[in-house]
Amino acid sequence: MSTLFTNARLIDPANDSDALGWVRVADGAIAEVGYEAAPKADDVVDCGGKCLAPGIVDIGVKVCEPGERHKESYKSAGAAAAAGGVTTMVTRPDTLPAIDTPEVLEFVERRANEAAPVNVLPMAALTKGREGREMTEIGFLLDAGAVAFTDCDHVVTDPKVFSRALSYARSCGALVIAHPQEPGLSKGAAATAGKFAALRGLPAVSPMAERMGLDRDMALVEMTGAKYHADQITAARALPALERAKKNGLDVTAGTSIHHLTLNELDVADYRTFFKIKPPLRAEDDRLALIDAVKSGLIDTISSMHTPQDEESKRLPFEEAASGAVGLETLLPAAMRLYHNGDLTLPELFRAMALNPAKRLGLNSGRLHVGAPADLVLFDADAPFVLDRFKLKSKSKNTPFDGARLQGKVLATYVAGAAVYRRD
Repeated sequence: MSTLFTNARLIDPANDSDALGWVRVADGAIAEVGYEAAPKADDVVDCGGKCLAPGIVDIGVKVCEPGERHKESYKSAGAAAAAGGVTTMVTRPDTLPAIDTPEVLEFVERRANEAAPVNVLPMAALTKGREGREMTEIGFLLDAGAVAFTDCDHVVTDPKVFSRALSYARSCGALVIAHPQEPGLSKGAAATAGKFAALRGLPAVSPMAERMGLDRDMALVEMTGAKYHADQITAARALPALERAKKNGLDVTAGTSIHHLTLNELDVADYRTFFKIKPPLRAEDDRLALIDAVKSGLIDTISSMHTPQDEESKRLPFEEAASGAVGLETLLPAAMRLYHNGDLTLPELFRAMALNPAKRLGLNSGRLHVGAPADLVLFDADAPFVLDRFKLKSKSKNTPFDGARLQGKVLATYVAGAAVYRRD
């Protein structure tokens, strides 16, 4: 069976193109792409001039299995991903227990394959229990299916332990994903240091903590030659260190979250805990600098950093509330803010949300090329709506965009050419 997607506005980040055309899919892969007369196919999908783009590859999704299934399961996360145009979830190992052995990783893969309609690629912990004392069995975990290694927001404070883990990862060809932060400075922080945090009386951290953490990591990467990805760069002061590392030829990439690209510290307003994330929201100057960095390619990826938290952990005083926000379903419409404001083009957005994450993980997805997996998202970039968090498919509803006016609706999501979501 072959399917023809016709009358589509094709968003191809690999060619930086945005033009009306068609895509023919056969055997789960893209068979042809064209911009003139369309061929025949067994099934025809008229896209009505809406946008057809590669499915989003979202690095850093937290699914709370095992241990906290009441917050998010693979079934609910998979449904949310499909509704948000995310065709590949790269999941974090910060579960209970941590994903630090081949046995736990195999359980996660089995659960994901049973329950989620989208691709799920698990990451494994870099150190046992994410405690920063002893590295995990990286080789065995690679063989079991781990695509990268990270302790998430638990920074490995011992440089000797981290350098040994980087060296071993390099010998295996493994990617290490780290959270650049100086943990002593950032401990207990709920906001970014500045006038706003002082007026609100919130414990705060200087953006220099991120710069210091990145500087240390870059020195160790230079020493070991490892493949390194910074999960979130959120402060303008960290960008020069990242730029130097890339110019020096280090195998380094970096990401940022959609929340840091579209929100700033003032959105916390009257201690609204749905806006409490980690790292904390930054100043408007930082947000604008991040957008420029994504546009120039200095920051490679944009992700949701999907972090479900239940009501009990969010309905607390701001300082005590848990950090994190769900983002699988809001990643695309929030990114459309950047498009409608004229900050980034659609190919630039999908370069950061699909192509670059896929390239960093060695995947063939994220592009509209012959032979690539037919992981696609059909969306209306202009459709307006008001977000109701209770309609989200995630079990947890902790989104900062509740009640926000957004533009951009996912109409359908396809994995290997098969529809896994269609809007009613």
